Amino acid sequence: MSVTAYILIQTEVGKASSVVAAVRGLPGVDEADDVTGPYDVIVKATADTMDDLGKMVVSQVQLVDGITRTLTCPVVRL
Repeated sequence: MSVTAYILIQTEVGKASSVVAAVRGLPGVDEADDVTGPYDVIVKATADTMDDLGKMVVSQVQLVDGITRTLTCPVVRL
């Protein structure tokens, strides 16, 4: 079974729109939107395993220009 997570992203001032455009093109990203509040962007992502999800966040998402911090929230099915 695949792993789904919401990735909350803080960006540099004025970079939210360009971050959304960049992360939408990454493999495993299902949705990406600008939001208001303590985070600037929210991403819904899917990966085969938790390890693959972690690798995607560290090796792809966090390398996008303008991102200052991420918080990954895996979905649990209770």
